[in-house]
Amino acid sequence: MKDIIRLAQGAKKYLTIVLGAVFYAAGISLFLNPNDLAPGGVTGIAILLNRFVNVETGTLILLLNVPIILLGIWKFGWKFIVSTIYALGVISVLTNVMERVGALTEDRMLAAIVGAVLVGVGIGVVFKAGATTGGIDIIIKIIKQKFPHKKTGSLFFAFDSVVIIAAGLVFGTIEASIYASIATVVTMYTMDAVLYGKDGARMIYIISDYADALTESLLHEAGVGVTWLYGEGTFQSKQKKIIFCVADKKKSLQVEELVKKHDPEAFMIISNATEIYGEGYKNIFAEKI
Repeated sequence: MKDIIRLAQGAKKYLTIVLGAVFYAAGISLFLNPNDLAPGGVTGIAILLNRFVNVETGTLILLLNVPIILLGIWKFGWKFIVSTIYALGVISVLTNVMERVGALTEDRMLAAIVGAVLVGVGIGVVFKAGATTGGIDIIIKIIKQKFPHKKTGSLFFAFDSVVIIAAGLVFGTIEASIYASIATVVTMYTMDAVLYGKDGARMIYIISDYADALTESLLHEAGVGVTWLYGEGTFQSKQKKIIFCVADKKKSLQVEELVKKHDPEAFMIISNATEIYGEGYKNIFAEKI
């Protein structure tokens, strides 16, 4: 029975990835790419390269991700990367197939918004299935390991800005960069909405026998501040450290993965936090003015 359940869960995961890939490929092939809109990341680079080489955009997305995937395997191992390889393969094929349909609209503003929403939904669905769409996500994860003090949002912004500026140069108009910027922002907000809903952050309590090792990982790998609370279990009358942290929307999934890695049997409570004040979040004085 356990094998059947595990098989069903695996099938659900990979079918969900396919669904996300459909949204992602539709956004790129039917709206962004045919209207000369190159949002940030590896996909944006692939769209720009497509104007110079006779290779389909979906194929370029896959090829550009090959060295990144190899780097990811070296750093994180096969288990982390297998589902990402699958997601990229499906995205590549679907992007090439849908590209033959052509643009569904020639209104660049409409294309930027609709295409970005579809891409954002696709990324969110793939992330929820436990995979990634590769590219900059993996690079930033590696950078964060070496420089945990670097802010994730700032790193994404830096990479995306380079591609958006390049889009204006390649397509020869400032409008190309402006619309690409709009698409990038819409994608980010849509992805957040799919992954986290309207809530701003997660408040997480973790009870684990490996609190010290887990705390170290949360601090240096996820860059999440941690507070220890102390409690006593009533069954064993044993003193325990309770890890308390608040993770922003982009890091809460990483916190969950680190808990699974260090202690799959950990007791974890996650609740929504809609108003967070303090270092790294909002300033209580500025926000209330």
